[in-house]
Amino acid sequence: MSTITAAITAVGGYVPDFVLTNELLETMVDTNDEWITSRTGIKERRILKGENLGTSYLAIKAAEDLIAKKNINPEEIDLVIVSTTTPDMPVAATAVYVATQIGAVNAFAYDLQAACSGFLYGMSTASAFIQSGKYKKVLLIGADKMSSIIDYTDRATCIIFGDGAGAVLFEPNYEGLGVQDEYLRSDGIGREFLKIEAGGSILPPSAETVAKRQHYVFQDGKTVYKYAVSGMADVSEKILERNNLTHHDVNWLIAHQANKRIIDATASRIGLEEEKVLINIHKYGNTTSGTLPLLLFDFEKKFKKGDNLIFAAFGGGFTWGSIYLKWAY
Repeated sequence: MSTITAAITAVGGYVPDFVLTNELLETMVDTNDEWITSRTGIKERRILKGENLGTSYLAIKAAEDLIAKKNINPEEIDLVIVSTTTPDMPVAATAVYVATQIGAVNAFAYDLQAACSGFLYGMSTASAFIQSGKYKKVLLIGADKMSSIIDYTDRATCIIFGDGAGAVLFEPNYEGLGVQDEYLRSDGIGREFLKIEAGGSILPPSAETVAKRQHYVFQDGKTVYKYAVSGMADVSEKILERNNLTHHDVNWLIAHQANKRIIDATASRIGLEEEKVLINIHKYGNTTSGTLPLLLFDFEKKFKKGDNLIFAAFGGGFTWGSIYLKWAY
């Protein structure tokens, strides 16, 4: 039997209609367009409006886009993974609801949480299920409604994050395309630098935690930036070395869209030309688990069969890593 590799065979995406521009943020908090753009590369971000609409809404929309474009029967999907740091609710996995709503009635489903590295870790997980030979169609969705956990009086975080979702379908490949290698890392030192203090088992919700605004994201920006720059660059360089690749062999860098300076530093470390570095942070901001699949969604038409894609991400916890994938279509 031929060796099975796990290949991406379809892509879908969704971003909400409401656009939160830098200019609009200037009316909400002490900041300005020049300051935001020069430090992050972000010009605007999308925000999900409407009552009772959570991360599942974004994930369902992205999945439905993929299903329609690929023209597949959702009943053929074996597994649905939703990578998210903003699940609809505790205990009941968002992925389970998403699978039911899209008609993936024969799939099992669960959530995966690794902050901004969630989709990258999800790629590793989906790939392993496909390579096992037991499963033929794994739907991986990266989705986050970051606006639900952002304090819009905190200019350190409210300028960065947006809402959005992307989805990919993994299927078996027998041509050697798809996931080639991965190098994934984590370090608990990051636990204190990027977190939500309350709402978990250590500090359950209370009137006091709400009054202290402890249910919003806290980020030590300078520390996270320092670790992210070195982390993403290191793993990207490592994945090239392990596979005897040079910058000439790389067609596209698919980097987590947290800060343009971090993306530039990663590209510089591996000597990659600017035209090979895909960027949409200016449109969406940091959508956490959604950034990598939204890059695939926005630039899908640029990819050619056999192209070498290098994925890289860094997230809270800390979590980070890189994956080398050959495009399959």
